[in-house]
Amino acid sequence: MGMKSDKYYKIKFAIRLFFAFYVRRLRYYKYRLKGYDIKKTTIIERDVNLGRVYPEAIHIGHNTTISSRVSILSHEHNKRVNGLPLKREVFIGDRCSIGTGSIIVGGVHIGDEVIVGAGSVVVKDVPSNCIVAGNPAKVVRTGIRLNDKREAINWSPEKGWF
Repeated sequence: MGMKSDKYYKIKFAIRLFFAFYVRRLRYYKYRLKGYDIKKTTIIERDVNLGRVYPEAIHIGHNTTISSRVSILSHEHNKRVNGLPLKREVFIGDRCSIGTGSIIVGGVHIGDEVIVGAGSVVVKDVPSNCIVAGNPAKVVRTGIRLNDKREAINWSPEKGWF
């Protein structure tokens, strides 16, 4: 029983990255065909629930990541106009990261470079450059800066946030 080499794991990882890229690209085209306003650099993981009543009312910016089990709604069923649910536009900015299991209700604007904590329920507009978490989501940190990979660039393990 020998140990597998690092080279084996690197090759396996490279193959998985190759297929993941094309699966994400297919997911992007699927959502675009359905009418969602999603940029090509957006990463949407599996099991994401985007509102189906008004797909054109969901706008997601560049270099944004939507984690699994996120729900983004674009309507309100209890408010109706001519028998149809009320349309509520949702805007998510550039370089955002939406945590697993979050819910974003219709009519919300999320600014650029925002991190939404896992399981958060966003019911109000969120300003740019902050972290929100909780139910309902509240700002827990401001002044954050994210790069195109959604990595915090004004944070370090030694200093924390600066």
